[in-house]
Amino acid sequence: MTEDNKLIAERRGKLDAIRTERNAYPNQFRRSHLAIDLHAKYDAIDKETLDPQNIEVAVVGRMMSQRLFGKGGFAVIKDVSGDIQLFVQLNGVGEAVFSDFKTWDMGDIVYGKGVLFKTKTDELSVKVTELKLVTKSLRPLPEKFHGLSDQETRYRQRYVDLIVNHESAEVFKVRSKMVSHIRRFMEDLAFLEVETPMMHMIPGGATAKPFTTHHNALDLELYLRVAPELFLKRLTVGGFEKVFEINRNFRNEGVSTKHNPEFTMMEFYWAYADYNDLMDLTEQLFKSLADHVKGTYQFSYQGNELDFAKPFRRQSMASLVAEYSDGLSENDCNNLSLMQKYCDEKGVSYNKSWKKGELLAELFDLYVEANLIQPTFVTEYPIEISPLSRRNDENPEITDRFELFICGNEIANGFSELNDPEDQAERFKQQVANLEAGDDEAMHYDADYIRALEYGMPPAAGEGIGIDRLVMLFTDSASIRDVLLFPYMKPE
Repeated sequence: MTEDNKLIAERRGKLDAIRTERNAYPNQFRRSHLAIDLHAKYDAIDKETLDPQNIEVAVVGRMMSQRLFGKGGFAVIKDVSGDIQLFVQLNGVGEAVFSDFKTWDMGDIVYGKGVLFKTKTDELSVKVTELKLVTKSLRPLPEKFHGLSDQETRYRQRYVDLIVNHESAEVFKVRSKMVSHIRRFMEDLAFLEVETPMMHMIPGGATAKPFTTHHNALDLELYLRVAPELFLKRLTVGGFEKVFEINRNFRNEGVSTKHNPEFTMMEFYWAYADYNDLMDLTEQLFKSLADHVKGTYQFSYQGNELDFAKPFRRQSMASLVAEYSDGLSENDCNNLSLMQKYCDEKGVSYNKSWKKGELLAELFDLYVEANLIQPTFVTEYPIEISPLSRRNDENPEITDRFELFICGNEIANGFSELNDPEDQAERFKQQVANLEAGDDEAMHYDADYIRALEYGMPPAAGEGIGIDRLVMLFTDSASIRDVLLFPYMKPE
């Protein structure tokens, strides 16, 4: 029997003994204060002033440490806000309770009621007069739960991670704070929050491989949504001129430090606006988040110093490829044969059937993306890789589209919307041709969406912001798994 199994067996024996005397899982404990509130209000008060006040409090939390000495002992319990110390004396709680207290284990959930006082070392504590075991912990908490060797356990058993790893818990508190701020920011600009279907009969809204499922009663094959885009744009047809949704998307793709099969996006659509308006709004939002979450516009991510006080850079994809490729000019990036020649000379592999825009995007991924450290809006995306974006009025080979990169990560994607139903129908047909040629990420033809456009969609702009990658940025997290409470894991 392993040491852990021995400890579990001992704890089960204690639980069995409790069951013979009472309900082992009672539910009648109510706290009067959280630990953080007690510390905020009373830490600054000296012992001589605090002790005579006989301030009675009731606290409850998980026991993280215990020190016993003769007829007394200390226990530190942890609630959602932080730690508070209990001082337990035999003459304060009685012999039976004190005897039980000495047998309790780390991880047990404990209730204590008593008066506040300060110890000789000036630590705020509760001198308990009532002490009860609320929940027996059957599994011992790990003594060391940090470092790469425990990464998989941290992700797989997030509940344990949150108990013992303060930094991990703080990440998810920041995440909640960020989402709340984003929601208020959008509502203050008169955007209406909506909910659209998570199961689609036709996958669309992004070029990505969908998950499939089946509706038994209707005998229908359905797809978990890869993006809410086409439904949100239907709402702009219906007269909702400013809408947003914060919700999950599902893409049947690989798992990496930047990718999880399900992830959270904020998508929003804005009638009578264009992609320049989106870039302005996005920059305002990100600066607002920096101020709200970090309290500064200058902060670091994975060793990179970022400055959100400066205007975000805006530059075309072709000019960036020319800047970082060492050999291609911006004019070369508008010539398929010259780019192919460059790839042949540099030993860059590519598909001979790729069109100009597809090869340009490949060169961008290869040479540019990792170099975009400061916030950069990459603009003028090729038509071939932008099936839902509006063509540029002056150059029909590019679209009024951008992606925002920070520290080499794509954080947002936005564009002026294509609202020409005939142009959209032709692009859907090209996507279907790609699908039939073996591209399992290509879109399907959505006849109802074309019908919606035929009723008339106002000129609009729309954007998706990756919430998970945004949280990574503001919490200095290296992996997307660090900011997902329950990331995808292979079975044990």
